Amino acid sequence: MAQAYELDQGFGDGLRLGLIVLSTDESLENEARTVLAGRPVSLLHARIPAQPDVTPDALRRMADEMTTTAARLPKGLDVIGYGCTSASTIIGPERVKSLIQEAHPGVGVSDPISAVSAALKALGVGKIGYASPYVQSVTAPMRAFLAERGIDTVAEASFDQADDYTVARIAEGSTRNMLENLAKNDDAEGFFTSCTNLRTFGIIDEVEAATGRPVVSSNQALLWHMLQLAGVDARGWGPGRLFQTAA
Repeated sequence: MAQAYELDQGFGDGLRLGLIVLSTDESLENEARTVLAGRPVSLLHARIPAQPDVTPDALRRMADEMTTTAARLPKGLDVIGYGCTSASTIIGPERVKSLIQEAHPGVGVSDPISAVSAALKALGVGKIGYASPYVQSVTAPMRAFLAERGIDTVAEASFDQADDYTVARIAEGSTRNMLENLAKNDDAEGFFTSCTNLRTFGIIDEVEAATGRPVVSSNQALLWHMLQLAGVDARGWGPGRLFQTAA
């Protein structure tokens, strides 16, 4: 005999977010959990094939897998985020959005470079110290993208690392040291740490306190922007001044 049952909105009480995570990424999901733990949000992941060697050509090839990967996420999502700062710049945010919406028509879409641009504008930051793990062929398009949107890089530092496995293991203390060195440039109104695989959540508040200036990371901005697109007041959910700021 069949048992009667009731339906509700499922895990997350109706708010459903999707993340397209690189197959080589080991940091984004873990940092996302620190923001969403205990919150009424369902976060669902799909992995997109990515090359461990981060180069413009390898990043560009992810466009071929975008719609197929997005289709592995369940229907009915409120927002989908694509978790790669460099590839969203190389492919282009509008194309990323279009490719995802082929599988999920009408869904809100975010990506880290668009989210960082929105975050820096929300914080009133127009001149940045830019920290990244990347080689120059990957950083240059991102600096240009931000400059086109009125955000100028006045100081830059990089670990000059192309291997994503290594990036996931760069100690947060090393990134903190990089940011504090960038802070020696008084023209920098704030700082951007790029790459979803570079861990930063343990140092954002520390660096902001030490420098008196805001820090925006790829993962922090992406999660903040996705929640903004979903209409959520997420103030206090995550690290840094950004999570005290409405869009």
